[in-house]
Amino acid sequence: MQDYVEQIDINQYLPLIIDVGINVLLAALILIVGLYIANKMSSIINKIGESYDKLDNTLFRFLGSVAKYIILAFVAIAVLNRFGVQTASIVALLGAAGLAVGLALQGTLSNLAAGVMLLLFRPYKVGDFISAADRFGNVQEIDLFTTILKTFDNQHIIVPNNQIWGAQIVNHSFHDIRGVDMHFGVAYKENTDEVRKVIDAVLAAHPHILKDPVPFVEVETLNDSSVDFLVRPFCHGEHYFDILYSIPEQIKKALDEAGIEIPFPHRKLIIEKEQ
Repeated sequence: MQDYVEQIDINQYLPLIIDVGINVLLAALILIVGLYIANKMSSIINKIGESYDKLDNTLFRFLGSVAKYIILAFVAIAVLNRFGVQTASIVALLGAAGLAVGLALQGTLSNLAAGVMLLLFRPYKVGDFISAADRFGNVQEIDLFTTILKTFDNQHIIVPNNQIWGAQIVNHSFHDIRGVDMHFGVAYKENTDEVRKVIDAVLAAHPHILKDPVPFVEVETLNDSSVDFLVRPFCHGEHYFDILYSIPEQIKKALDEAGIEIPFPHRKLIIEKEQ
């Protein structure tokens, strides 16, 4: 009689046990497959980033992580759904929480969006000299939120990406050959052909100035008290600043040796004596 009662009790709960067991197995299967797909998707995106030299791998590592966690979020919802948990309210709660976090982190998300655009379009790369956000320096690091610059006086400047992406960016290292613009004024009495010869001789003697393209030396402006020359020699990018800060002094000395006057402002004072 006791065995019969126990048999009845087991038969009564057997469907429930089977149902729970099936849900556990399905949940485990969903979890395993979801983890595999998430890791595989992240790996595929990272490999795509490694195969494209022109695109920064940091962006693809970020996109891989985003894809992985999005898939894991759906996997978690599917697992909870197998156990009868109402996931609609959870999704709504996560959506509201995401909206609140997004509003609280508007600046951070703006930097993130700008960082994604910078890493995707790559207007500059590590090692370039750039002018951006009213700053000039050598790019040391680019991440999703900031760009780190090193100035000539060894300042470490961290610039938010949204300040860079939303303004003009000048990449001084984009082209291998650079033109170096300089301006020099001489007195009106001087012969412009002689001045050009002196300047050409200085440029020809400099070891870092290229012969091709030929340096540009021409009269640019007839100023109030001077004839102004535009001088533009060409060089490789790594010699730009050497030429910019050495040639003016050399041209000044060469003009002095040639007896060519470099004008400077004069003020004439006339004193009238009353009768």
